[in-house]
Amino acid sequence: MPIPEDVTGEEIDKDVRQELQSLPKTLADDVARNLVMVARLIDEDPEGAYGYSRVALRLASRVAAVREAGGFAAYANQKYGEALAEFRAARRMTGSVELWPVMADCERGLGRPEKALDMAGAPEVHKLDKAGQVEMRLVAAGARRDMGQLDAAIVTLQSPELASNSVQPWTARLRYAYADALLAAGREREAREWFAKAVEADRDGSTDASDRLAELDGVEFTDALDEHGGDDTATAGTETEAETEVKAEVKAEVKAEVKADDGAGEAREADHVDESGETGKG
Repeated sequence: MPIPEDVTGEEIDKDVRQELQSLPKTLADDVARNLVMVARLIDEDPEGAYGYSRVALRLASRVAAVREAGGFAAYANQKYGEALAEFRAARRMTGSVELWPVMADCERGLGRPEKALDMAGAPEVHKLDKAGQVEMRLVAAGARRDMGQLDAAIVTLQSPELASNSVQPWTARLRYAYADALLAAGREREAREWFAKAVEADRDGSTDASDRLAELDGVEFTDALDEHGGDDTATAGTETEAETEVKAEVKAEVKAEVKADDGAGEAREADHVDESGETGKG
């Protein structure tokens, strides 16, 4: 597959580069360049990333980093069986438990939430770092929801990490998942509170918490073009831009509101967040 000339292969992580040193230099460079393309495309063009991952796998299937990249590319394309096989291979090569949560999520994708829950209770979870343990909790809660166990999903997400005021890389996603589970269970007031907390923690826009919060508050975004019934392409771009500006203003107002209310809901929060850290698997 074509690779831009500006991609040298040097862009990859140094640990991956070190893994590739077991290969002849020319081959290592080719594999590295394909891995760079996987990383570049996996979010915006998962099919393209998958294609490059298959090239890398053909060239160096005995390199753990290549198997891992192939797994994530397959996962991004919802090829869960293939992703699981690649993750298992990478784990066998490295002995690391780092991929345990995403392997469990593959089980969910294959329609086996019970297996995902079994993995959530396995000894490997205790070997994960804090980020991995939070990720495992998210997967376990998702498995509970897959099985229609909404209350159990809510309890699974209740933890010291959820109750903490400290903002970590996983905080926004954890609060968002909790809010979404509350909303699914019909607990709209609490869901709104936790979507607001997710907005507060979501500094890089990794979730659509602000949109969900605006929706709960009754804010609706309409297409100005449809509203006026026109089809003038000269004005369509302007109105889309205006709509974007309105959304940005609303999101800014939401975040300002959240900051103004910061800490006001701590007493209410204690009523429904168990700080004991139990996962509620029972």
